[in-house]
Amino acid sequence: MPASGTFNWEPGERWVRGVKGDVTVVDSRRPVLVWEPGHPIPRYAFPEADVRTDLLQPSANPPSGVHEGATVFHDLVVEAETVGNAAWTYPGLPGHIAFEWFLHPTKVLDHWYEEEEEIFVHPRDPYKRIDPIPSSRHVRIEIEGQVVADTHKPVLLFETGLPIRYYIPPADVRFDLLEATDSHTRCPYKGIASYWSLRGGGDTVPPDVAWAYPDPIPASAQIKDHVAFYNEAVDIIVDGVKLDRPDTLFSKRLTVA
Repeated sequence: MPASGTFNWEPGERWVRGVKGDVTVVDSRRPVLVWEPGHPIPRYAFPEADVRTDLLQPSANPPSGVHEGATVFHDLVVEAETVGNAAWTYPGLPGHIAFEWFLHPTKVLDHWYEEEEEIFVHPRDPYKRIDPIPSSRHVRIEIEGQVVADTHKPVLLFETGLPIRYYIPPADVRFDLLEATDSHTRCPYKGIASYWSLRGGGDTVPPDVAWAYPDPIPASAQIKDHVAFYNEAVDIIVDGVKLDRPDTLFSKRLTVA
C-alpha cells in the first residue's frame, strides 16, 4: 500500500472515461492512480493526450496549497457552463491532468466509468478490499437499550480500514422503530445508500443512524436491502458480547451535542 505521508502514483490499466452532458471530457486507457500525502483516497490523473484540453482554460481564481503543490489549475468549459478549478497538473507528474471528483463545491463531471461500469465518489483503491460474507453469528442491535434488530443470519462486511459492518436481513429489523429519511450517499464499492433515523431519537441519537443498499453493485450483491447500523453510535452485541464503539472517520459526524 502506498505510504500515506508521501506523494505516490502508479500506472493503471482500466479504461476510464469522464463525461459532462453529452461531451466525453476524458477517455483514457492509460490512467494513473495518485495518492496525495495524508489523503488515503486515490485520484486519477490522465495523459494530456487523453483529455479534451480544448475544453480547459487557465483558472480564473486558482487555489493555493492544495493537491501536492499544484500551481497550474484549469477551469472546465462545456456548452457555456464553467466549472472553476476543475482540473490541475501535479509538479511530480508532468504531462498528466487530474480532475476533481469529490469535495468540490459543484459537480465537475456528470459520470465516470471504468470499462462499462459507472463509478461514484472516487476511484476504487486497488489496496482496499470489500468482503461481504454471510454468517450465522447472533447479532443484536440496541439503541438506548431498545432492541431494533436481532438476527442469526447477518452478512458481515469486512472493509479495509473500518470496523466490521453487520448487515441485518430486513425481516429481522424493527422498521416500526425507524423512520426513513431523504438522505442518500454514494460509495464506489457498494452503490447508493438510503437511510433511516430512530423514530423519536431527538437530541440523543444521531440522525441517519442506519442504512441499506437497495441496488448494490454486483460485487456487494449479498448486502442488498440488508440494514446496517453505525457501530460508532449504537450498541452491537455479537454472540452475547457487547462490542466497544470504535473511533473512526465517521465518529465526529455522529456525535450528538
